[in-house]
Amino acid sequence: MALVSTITTKPARKKAPKIIAVINQNGCTGCEACIQFCPVDCIEIVPGPDFPDFQKMVEVDQSRCIGCQLCAKNCPWDTIPMIPIEQAEEYAREHTVRSICYPELN
Repeated sequence: MALVSTITTKPARKKAPKIIAVINQNGCTGCEACIQFCPVDCIEIVPGPDFPDFQKMVEVDQSRCIGCQLCAKNCPWDTIPMIPIEQAEEYAREHTVRSICYPELN
């Protein structure tokens, strides 16, 4: 019996948005409230910095975010700003330090 991979790749966005979500992990509690609102499933659960096995946080895959703002509007901690796409990488470098989506930022 051959094993069939159930891992699927997520589709790329059709065009680049003007703004994208970047989670400020200094305020993220890992509540995951934002995940259910993302229509393109671009919010990932990542290990927390101090206790990676127990503490979880979330992070936006910037290459897939469509800028819909639903996560930002529904974050109970107001820790998801919408950043102009030209500034998002720099903002993420400063505020998203525990990344598995963007290891080059660490």
